[in-house]
Amino acid sequence: MIKRLFRIIAPQLERRNAYLSQSMVYNKIPPKIDLKRADFVRYATLELVRQEIERRSIAGSVAEVGVYKGDFASQLNRCFPDRKLYLFDTFEGFDTSDVEVERAKGYSTGEQDFSDTSVDLVLSKMVTPQQCVVRKGFFPETAKEIDDTFVFVSLDADLYQPIYEGLNYFYPRLESGGYIFIHDVNNFEYKGARQALVQFCAEKGVGFVPIADYSGTAIICK
Repeated sequence: MIKRLFRIIAPQLERRNAYLSQSMVYNKIPPKIDLKRADFVRYATLELVRQEIERRSIAGSVAEVGVYKGDFASQLNRCFPDRKLYLFDTFEGFDTSDVEVERAKGYSTGEQDFSDTSVDLVLSKMVTPQQCVVRKGFFPETAKEIDDTFVFVSLDADLYQPIYEGLNYFYPRLESGGYIFIHDVNNFEYKGARQALVQFCAEKGVGFVPIADYSGTAIICK
């Protein structure tokens, strides 16, 4: 019944430049994340990536740079409850040195305030908080002395410098078959995000795939 309604409604919406996505029940694998979100495409893609990682039994930890209030990080923790999850953030908003680079290059004003968060708030959203390793402070200095490899990384730091540093740090440590999600690549509010990705990929000879999510994420698969 639901599929029949979808086939009827979807074409009508498309004529109005609106699009309706089917659920992921066709996979016959219950999703581990909440797909009832405004940014359905990014979360659904994360779920598909999780399934591929599990099918292939790829080792490695998980990480996010740019955690803010921990909404996406909580889904990473739900997807990979038995894996170590590194959380990199100042938990006080943008670092001034990153903002200076952003403004000097004309990528964005860096005026957005992301200071209304805390480590306790983020950890309160986790399913397995004992798996979380909080690295509070300036990235990539907070990544020093970490001896680990990664299967999934989310780069959501918005600005050019931390995204570029994140790509250079994590890509060599990414397991074969691992993924990096780079958020805001096609978000005109944060032009530095795309520049960081394009520059890195040109330097390293790496390709990426953009997806049509809310803020223009791009994906690198090693």
